[in-house]
Amino acid sequence: MTGPVRTDWFAFSVSAAIVVAVCAGLVINPEAGAELLPQIYAVIAERVGPFYMVIGLVLIVFLVWLGLSRYGGVRLGGAGVEPEFRTLGWAGMLFCAGIGAGLMYWAAIEWAYYVETPPFALPQGSPEALEWASAYGLFHWGPTAWAFYCLPTLAIAYAYHNRGVPFLRLSTGCSGVKGFGAGQPLGRIVDTIFMVSLLGGAGTSLGFSTPMIAALAARIAGVEPSFALEVGTLVITMTLFALSAAAGLRSGIQRLSDLNVGLIFLFLVFVFIVGPTGLFIEAGVTGFGLVAQNFIRMNTWTEPFGESNFVIDWTIFYWAWWIAYGPVVGLFVARISRGRTIRQVIFGMLGYGTLGAGLFFVILGNFGLNLQLSGAADIVGLLNDDGGATAIVAMMDELPLDVWVMGLFVVTAVIFSATTYDSASYILASSSTHALEAGRDPALWQRLFWAAMLGALPVTLLFVGGLRVVQTAALIASAPVVLIGFVMVRSLMTQLREDHPRS
Repeated sequence: MTGPVRTDWFAFSVSAAIVVAVCAGLVINPEAGAELLPQIYAVIAERVGPFYMVIGLVLIVFLVWLGLSRYGGVRLGGAGVEPEFRTLGWAGMLFCAGIGAGLMYWAAIEWAYYVETPPFALPQGSPEALEWASAYGLFHWGPTAWAFYCLPTLAIAYAYHNRGVPFLRLSTGCSGVKGFGAGQPLGRIVDTIFMVSLLGGAGTSLGFSTPMIAALAARIAGVEPSFALEVGTLVITMTLFALSAAAGLRSGIQRLSDLNVGLIFLFLVFVFIVGPTGLFIEAGVTGFGLVAQNFIRMNTWTEPFGESNFVIDWTIFYWAWWIAYGPVVGLFVARISRGRTIRQVIFGMLGYGTLGAGLFFVILGNFGLNLQLSGAADIVGLLNDDGGATAIVAMMDELPLDVWVMGLFVVTAVIFSATTYDSASYILASSSTHALEAGRDPALWQRLFWAAMLGALPVTLLFVGGLRVVQTAALIASAPVVLIGFVMVRSLMTQLREDHPRS
């Protein structure tokens, strides 16, 4: 490994130009953007949304079949290779890769949207509606979400560890199909599309979490929330990332990640103990039971005769978000899964990921719902009048040691955001670098540049404003990745059949 790494100027220039053009257009005419983007969302969601639902269910079936098939015992890296990481550490890393500060936002507040507009046309405020409001987040962040993450993980991991493809790019997962390998014409198009979709998916996550962090910081400091404070929050997060990137992966962001896992679970344990513990247990059991009993229905319910737009507003948005962000998680989990079987990766991601995300919803979500039902805080009213960030501040105000707890929550959210910048910018830089073999890192200037691009998009979305604007970014970013998913399935199965023919 000699000589400097070389920038792939085609992928770099095209991706950067698209993001700059989008941000510039929205900043120059934010009113038009605020009006146009929701219209785009409605058109795509109504016409393509049911297709997303079908893909999610088919993908679950495919992965379960693959895990139980004769290919399930195939070991990434070859027979006899031992796992690089212990199971508990591996599970923790894949969970952290698939979530971020966005989970902290939605776990706390998602139920409030469903209380006002329940699924299945249930009467507002009825016991059934409240049960579903508590449970539906478990579905949206459950097995189907992790299935969207698992497909690129397997396609990339098998080509990388078993076929010796020396690149960690999305095109690596397509290398079993002629013309789609890294450096080949269609492969370069795949990597460029991936870079743009990644910016949209990561930008969506940061667009949700940044106002929450800024509002909590304002409450701690005793100042009024503002757009300037939101921008400042992004700058601080990016600075933390830049310092960790300069320090290196192991001495920088890895230590921050290890610390963050401990802090966030300390926070959850605290809320579990001081909150309505019995309700958490009862609602958790009921919620997981509802999802298990209605899993096929929820994956196929497209609301053909309803008028609430529940599926369009929520399930289709989430599926689009997972599709857009899935390759990022896939690249990371592929890297850490050497020595594990395909079966272990599939059921590990579907299981550990679902349980980890579910813990957030069971504790944070039901804490907020209990405040609403008991009259301790009007979370729904605050959400409608002032937005989700203000509602979350009101929730934290009801905890003992509220300022200290808010500080802990803010620190963990900032570190989650910084790790999002780190992983996303690393992958963006890798995807726009020629021949980046295992063991080498892309240039630091590239990582910092893509971190700036990652920051520019959520700032622009916040400037234009509105939940639908941020949702639209995820939906648009996901559309081309759906097509790449079919190529990854074909690539993976082609390679498995060639390497493991029936005897």
